[in-house]
Amino acid sequence: MRLRELYLQLNLGIPESDEPKVRPEAQSDKSKGRWGDSYREDWQQEVASHRFKSLDDMLKFSPLEQADFTGWRTVEEGDFSSEEVIYQRYRKHYPAEWGDEPPEGQAISTSFYNTMFMWPMLTFGYENFLSMCLEPEFERIMDEFAEINRRVYRAFARLPIKFVVSHDDIVLSNGPVCSPEWMRKFIFPRYEELWGILRQAGKEVIFMVDGCVDAFVDDVMACGARGIISEPFTDYKAIARRYENCFIAGEGDNRILMHNNPAAIKKMVESMVETGKMSAGYMMCIGNHIPFNVPGEAIKRYLDLSAELAYR
Repeated sequence: MRLRELYLQLNLGIPESDEPKVRPEAQSDKSKGRWGDSYREDWQQEVASHRFKSLDDMLKFSPLEQADFTGWRTVEEGDFSSEEVIYQRYRKHYPAEWGDEPPEGQAISTSFYNTMFMWPMLTFGYENFLSMCLEPEFERIMDEFAEINRRVYRAFARLPIKFVVSHDDIVLSNGPVCSPEWMRKFIFPRYEELWGILRQAGKEVIFMVDGCVDAFVDDVMACGARGIISEPFTDYKAIARRYENCFIAGEGDNRILMHNNPAAIKKMVESMVETGKMSAGYMMCIGNHIPFNVPGEAIKRYLDLSAELAYR
């Protein structure tokens, strides 16, 4: 297969050179996982250890007093000191002539990575977050992060957009990180409030989450999400049966593409199409992404089969 055809099919620019990119084993830092062309942080644990001296120091932290997270490497960096500051930062990405509404017929969107769960995880580090999330002082911290996000979502409600992709990695590949009781105290009530701000402004919310979200699908949908983007660990057919024509994406699995087995890839696509016929909101999507080491032939085969079979 000529890779040129794959680049064109994906609407990517043709590389100027056939020189291969440096492989991870040839790069110096092997302590972090490969993500695209670089390595990703280990949930900010190392970064947080330099910012805070101890767990007690973390429990005294005030997100509202900090307000400006520029340079904190929390994914959603920037100044969150007021709704207007946030609004102006996002509004500059859209044409001034649009006003408060996008052009008719265009599904313009924005996204926010730190919906609630990611704020403490990325601020303190994954292990630190789990070590402190049951402490009484943690409630104040979450209250303050919630206030920051009220500013964010009120600003989003004013943007000329139709959708907001709201992200939180609340589960692992085998299920929840924290107990349902904890989630229903600290997370889901805030989702309902924040997404309600958008819904009142006529905007839809799509929830994005890594892992297997089966345990929390009903909670997420009850909070007002229009649908869910997740990974192939999630049972998408179960979602399609329970919720009529909700947005669902991520059923495709890169582990199947990795083996480059034509029969297995066709079986996967046929199963995805079957789910798609159960829901008018279905999108063909490889939920665990297509990393650098997936064979180009397998990607092309998946795309060609999708073009052939995935239509209504």
